[in-house]
Amino acid sequence: MPKLKSHRGAAKRFKPTANGYKCAQSHHNHILTKKDTKRKRNLRHTNLVNPSDVRAVERMLQGS
Repeated sequence: MPKLKSHRGAAKRFKPTANGYKCAQSHHNHILTKKDTKRKRNLRHTNLVNPSDVRAVERMLQGS
């Protein structure tokens, strides 16, 4: 049986941690003028993947 390949897009977006997987937050790319400074500042930080999505992320990363 051949080796499993990880989903390369997912491998670049998610990094495993002790508590799950960390990822960047959305809504911090464009149309930033209408978003207030506090909201943009809070979007800089990384998030943990929601527990309901962890299984899907693990399946995409199972080859690595």
